[in-house]
Amino acid sequence: MDLMPAVVPLGGSLWGASFKLMKMLPAHHIIDTALASGEIGPDTMIVESTSGTFGVALAVKAALIRRPLTLVTDPVMDRRLCRRLADLGVVIEMCATPSPRGEFQTMRLARLAEIRERHPDHFWPRQYDNPRNPASYEVLVDHLAGQLGRIDALIGPVGSGGSMCGTATALRAYFPHLVAIGVDTPGSVLFGQPDQVRELRGLGNSVLPRNLDHTVFDEVHWCPPGVAYRETRRLHRRHALFHGPTSGAALAVARWWAARYPGRVAVVMLPDQGDRYIDTVYDEAWLDADPRRRVSADVRPREVPMPSGDPDWTWMRWGRRTLVEVCDEQALAG
Repeated sequence: MDLMPAVVPLGGSLWGASFKLMKMLPAHHIIDTALASGEIGPDTMIVESTSGTFGVALAVKAALIRRPLTLVTDPVMDRRLCRRLADLGVVIEMCATPSPRGEFQTMRLARLAEIRERHPDHFWPRQYDNPRNPASYEVLVDHLAGQLGRIDALIGPVGSGGSMCGTATALRAYFPHLVAIGVDTPGSVLFGQPDQVRELRGLGNSVLPRNLDHTVFDEVHWCPPGVAYRETRRLHRRHALFHGPTSGAALAVARWWAARYPGRVAVVMLPDQGDRYIDTVYDEAWLDADPRRRVSADVRPREVPMPSGDPDWTWMRWGRRTLVEVCDEQALAG
């Protein structure tokens, strides 16, 4: 199984790590390690909470090792993806009602706890908290370093924290000067913003994963949906790379950073393919249905001293600090 991305030129010194399915790396590593340790036996059921591509990766892996898989999800998982998962033999537990705060994450985790209680012989990959998630990206480092020779910056979306924290930490063994730039979205709690309903999925979160090491990051950007959609379509039209809006958000930040620092070799993580977004991001009528989904081509981020909760594109110099340090500074400034 080929897990490595294509390394593609995106202009100047900017390169894209173009994955078919980035979450296959942690799914493959976590499940194989659990098989080797005996955590997964002949009849063990795998269970996880997900609304995105980690569920697809687990479904592929579970089918290959002939183990049952139950995924707890919410309505964000589109019907086409649900059909694909069902065809792979996945049992889908749908949480249709959000929490009083309007998010589904806590509701999914509560349903997951119920399933685990009913099935003692289970394995929970715990993508948000399992250190095997970031560790799985160590194999990516040799691939990137071998292709490019030097890397000055890594830009990528942050959801569970696994891909960016694992890759950036391992890359710094080769390139100690590496700048790590995390891409979040407004309404996500990951970097100190208040929790709000988010249209842009695949990055951001309503809970804080243990795999998110804030001290990895030099900069953080909060990219709104309209910017992500624009860059997703631009990536397809100019480079024939068919990705989803998580990749578009990361690319918007990467292009802005590369323009500020020409000559520095930057790699942007492009995690998923665009198949799930044919009826949304790749549909002109869907984009036109909400003016917030269209943005000016010359939009640029605004620097903020602290996490602001602003719905526009903002960024801040995180400076490899902990979340507590940033929040303490914010409280003192307030």
